[in-house]
Amino acid sequence: MSRISFVPVSEWTDELKNFTAADTATELERGITRMLAHAPGAAMGPISFGAALVKNRTLPERLIELLRLRVAFHNQCRSCMAIRYRAAHHDVSEDDVCSLERPAEASSLDARERLAVELGDRFACDHLSIDEAFFDELKALFSEAEIMELLMHCALYVGVGRLAAVLDMTEDLPEGFSLPFGRNNSVTPTSGQPVVVR
Repeated sequence: MSRISFVPVSEWTDELKNFTAADTATELERGITRMLAHAPGAAMGPISFGAALVKNRTLPERLIELLRLRVAFHNQCRSCMAIRYRAAHHDVSEDDVCSLERPAEASSLDARERLAVELGDRFACDHLSIDEAFFDELKALFSEAEIMELLMHCALYVGVGRLAAVLDMTEDLPEGFSLPFGRNNSVTPTSGQPVVVR
């Protein structure tokens, strides 16, 4: 059971409802916004940030989805791991998701994907290791604009993913992803049947 109550959509501000298309979204798609709605003005910040990254994305959907799922594992965010976004669904197979267990060995990942996933690993678990030498590796495969885009995705996924994990919203998740958040209840992006959303 989530640690903060869900605000019914009927009580959301018009701005929040309209921006998130709440009236046509499923409960899983409404996700963390159901709790962020307790502070609707502040909620527009992270929601707008995420929307801007989607709207202005220049990197391939597949690369971003692999990065998102890898960071979700580090965060142990159940809802993040249970979701597959439609924009990348046909480009990311469940075998690709399984390969994220050992991305350095994954034959299905290209060099840019492998490096983006490593950036996600470092950002989530050892951000101080992202040094000049690692930036040189990034610059060999990505433009500086792409690196900034990757870093902003990492910031969103680490920050909001950890918030979602701490809030422990597992009610609407498929079996396998619904273990409560905690040190002894680790799940992976392949723990259950994922759900494809917008």
